[in-house]
Amino acid sequence: MKAVMKVARGVGHIEVRDIPEPEPASNEVKIKVIAAGVCGTDIHIYYDEYPLARPPVVMGHEVSGEVVDYGKDVKGFKVGDLVTSETYASVCGKCKYCRTGNPNLCPERRSIGSSVNGAFTKYLVIRKENIHKLPAGIDTVSACLCEPLACCIHGITEKTHIDAGDTVAISGPGPIGLLSVQIVKAEGGIPIVLGTAKDKDRLQLAKDLGAEIIINIEEQDPVELINKVTNGYGADVVLECAGKEASAEMSLKIVKKMGKYTQMGLFGRPITIDFEKVAYKELKVTGFFAQVPSAWERALKLLEQRKVNLKPIVSHIFPITEWRKAFEIVENHEGLKVVLQPVD
Repeated sequence: MKAVMKVARGVGHIEVRDIPEPEPASNEVKIKVIAAGVCGTDIHIYYDEYPLARPPVVMGHEVSGEVVDYGKDVKGFKVGDLVTSETYASVCGKCKYCRTGNPNLCPERRSIGSSVNGAFTKYLVIRKENIHKLPAGIDTVSACLCEPLACCIHGITEKTHIDAGDTVAISGPGPIGLLSVQIVKAEGGIPIVLGTAKDKDRLQLAKDLGAEIIINIEEQDPVELINKVTNGYGADVVLECAGKEASAEMSLKIVKKMGKYTQMGLFGRPITIDFEKVAYKELKVTGFFAQVPSAWERALKLLEQRKVNLKPIVSHIFPITEWRKAFEIVENHEGLKVVLQPVD
């Protein structure tokens, strides 16, 4: 079967190769991939900016698919089940992070798409504990966004905590920003989304998905506008979703004193910002990484209750053989979520 692989360290070194079809071990489920999302992490892997990558490896960690086989120790699944998967191929299970429900921080964690073969191919095998059945009626292509949705829930609901009535500024209307809009809305917050002129269509979609206010920062002063709607205080919470230095700097300006700043996007390199604002404003700064099992449970409940709509966020679908074009679209911030599908 064909697979998109990072074959060596360094910039590039990504190829489509033929690899053997995997078979499940006794505790594994074999999935026929329906769709796999291209994540910013995949771009970082391309540029050799992701320290957890261990080539040679099949890339791709955002997946939806159909169960086609499973090992003898697997219960609760049948062939034909439509599923998605958590990303952790293995963790130690013994460290204090694993024992407290935080496997994302396990020092021995190995994840699909970076250190274990992932979803940019036709078949994927993964341990049974990772597999989740999709809610009935959910679009199976956009369901590959369950993983970034779980990431956003971990960062917003579990780490930041939104109170009903909070004004929440979301900098960056990409896929993470648009998922964040819907989560904030479900939490009772008031989402305000900031972008640039290039984000015109993304900002409109943010409005369609529940943003109360959208701001083009190249045409409007975000500090002035947010102060106007918050009686001069600033946003209660800022979610930096763009992973850009300028966005982080602006986010520190628009958050109120004693407010919350959460870093959602990854920069891929060190940045320079005025971090003294954290002290002067007495800010609560939150970081998070990937997702945890509890976030997956919440993600699937929100989808089941139709409080989050993934389908409008998918803008492009390509066969895996056109991975280069897909990566370029993501890197150039064109469209929204780009999805790859397997080929025979």
